[in-house]
Amino acid sequence: MTGSQPDWENQRALLAVLREGSLLAASRVLGVTQPTVRRRIDALEAALGMPLFARSATALVPTEMARELRRPLEAMERAALALERLASADRDAVDGTVRLATSELIGVEILPALLPPFLRHKPDLRIEWSLSNRLENLVGQQADIAVRTARPRQEAVVARRVGRSEVGLYANLELIRTHGLPLSPEQLPDLPLVGPDRNPADWTRLRDCGLALPPGAFTVRTDNHLAQLAAIRAGLGAGLCHQLLAQREGWVRVLPDACRFELDFWVAMPENLRQVRRVHALFAFLGDALERELANVREDPSR
Repeated sequence: MTGSQPDWENQRALLAVLREGSLLAASRVLGVTQPTVRRRIDALEAALGMPLFARSATALVPTEMARELRRPLEAMERAALALERLASADRDAVDGTVRLATSELIGVEILPALLPPFLRHKPDLRIEWSLSNRLENLVGQQADIAVRTARPRQEAVVARRVGRSEVGLYANLELIRTHGLPLSPEQLPDLPLVGPDRNPADWTRLRDCGLALPPGAFTVRTDNHLAQLAAIRAGLGAGLCHQLLAQREGWVRVLPDACRFELDFWVAMPENLRQVRRVHALFAFLGDALERELANVREDPSR
């Protein structure tokens, strides 16, 4: 390796080519010309003292070293974006950008209805919304705020428990009219069911709450929780759902005493962002809004 220090713009060019597969596609993503991307790759190779691609007339094939660099480059990109967010506004100003991370289900079905009042009063604030079931590293600045159903385990994180949500087995009314309401776990296989596909954690959850059924007992199987919800909504089967969402849809509770569990909702942010007003403002708003939403879920009359 040579003594020259690799430049971040050159490293960004490498990351873009690794993601996009060609110089031309990378140039479009970066907003520069194709020759500029080539020059940056050449400069990076010179700084590292090794080739990063095997060039041919028809393809640009990354070397093993280039492929190994992708993960650290993505970590550098996340750090650069976090620095950009922190610098995008004054610490005392409620504007700029906040990166909000949550699961797909919470991000699509719960949070959107809560945010309009906040954004009406904070028109200059921008939200980057990261929807994933992967737990973001708050301390590593992969997100400014996270809303999850598991307590954050990292140190240097401020976490607020905002309530508890009961999860049970639900079906839409038409499905129950067609197939009847099971009165015991033994009758459950007579009802079409929606469940997980290959996610071992979800299968464990089903067994723990009384649904020790084989995969063949489920009419629809998917590990995507949004897809499960859509299948229940379409009447393809009964499936696990938050009581909050099921009551909104007017769904019927199935075997309420045999199948249920509770999940705590948490809002968290890195401790070092407590004094950044835009982050703290959204953190406080989400905590209060979710607390009210979860507290307003009425007692299930079927229990």
